Amino acid sequence: MNKMKEIKIEKVTLNIGTGKDQTKLEKGMKLIKNITGITPVKTITKKRIPNWGIRPGLPVGCKLTLRRNKALAIIPKLLAAKDNKLEPAQFDENGSIAFGIPEYIDVPETKYDPEIGMMGLEICITLERNGFRIKKRKIKKQKISKRHAISKQEAMEFIKNKFNVRIGESE
Repeated sequence: MNKMKEIKIEKVTLNIGTGKDQTKLEKGMKLIKNITGITPVKTITKKRIPNWGIRPGLPVGCKLTLRRNKALAIIPKLLAAKDNKLEPAQFDENGSIAFGIPEYIDVPETKYDPEIGMMGLEICITLERNGFRIKKRKIKKQKISKRHAISKQEAMEFIKNKFNVRIGESE
C-alpha cells in the first residue's frame, strides 16, 4: 500500500457545551478530567445572543484535544460506551467521526460521581493522511486534493478495521 494513502488519527476532541450555566460548566470540567486525567480548557463565546443571555467573553463550555498516543488510548474506551457501534450518519464527508455519549457512566472505568450528577459529552475523532500538513502550514497553504482527501467510505473502513466497530447494523 502507498505510504501516503495510510490513514491515521490526527486528534480526538471531547466537548461539553453548557450554555451560561457556570455550575454545569464546573461539573463538565470535572467530568472530562475524571475521564482523561487532563484538565480541559473553557470555551469562550465571541458573539452576543441577547435571547439566550450570552455575551462576548462568557465561558459556555469546555473541551479537551488529545493527540497521538493519548488519543489512541482513549478511543477504545469511548467507543465501548457506544457498544462499539456507530451509524453512517456519524461520519462526515471529510473523514471525521462525531458522536455523543448521553451518560458518562457508560464509559468503562468511569464511576458515578454524585457531585457531577448525570451528564453527557460529545466526541469528535479527526483522521488525516501524510501530506495533510499543507492545509495548516504558514507559508504556501494549499487545499487537499480530492484524490488525497479521506472519503466517508474510507473513514468507515478505517474505524471498522482498526477498532473493531460495527457500522449501521441493527440488532
